Amino acid sequence: MPAIVRFRLDPAAVRELTALRARLAGAGLPAATGVPHVTVAAAGTVPRGAREALVAELRLVALPALWLATLGSRTGDDDALVLAAVTDPEVLAVHTAVHDALAGRVRGAHAAHLPGSWLPHVVLATGRPAQAFALLHPVPPVRAGILAVELHDTRTGATEHLAP
Repeated sequence: MPAIVRFRLDPAAVRELTALRARLAGAGLPAATGVPHVTVAAAGTVPRGAREALVAELRLVALPALWLATLGSRTGDDDALVLAAVTDPEVLAVHTAVHDALAGRVRGAHAAHLPGSWLPHVVLATGRPAQAFALLHPVPPVRAGILAVELHDTRTGATEHLAP
């Protein structure tokens, strides 16, 4: 998906998640790269009107913290190992606000991120998930404060700050 709405996580959580990825890479396993984040929505395009609606909707919610606590595989991707979050009401409220703002305004919405299907997570390994699981298990929970909601263009690398 060319456009993703994502949670930017606090620096302490990013350090912890990056350290988990480094353990994987150090063991010769394929680790995810880039700054760890949680994707909230994905679409082919997010036009200006959708971005404006999203900013307005996000003004009405508080950004909570995530508890990333469960190792598992990403839906539809048996080659990835993720650290999944507990889906508490505050996290789901922000997710719902994002999708309420985007509904009917975007093209090519990705079904895995829609309400009822979404499982917030950070990708740790991009291959050999059984070996990655064995290396990291048991993983201590990572408390990740959500500092911002961003719109990221995966084609250009451009990121637009949406909230707070």
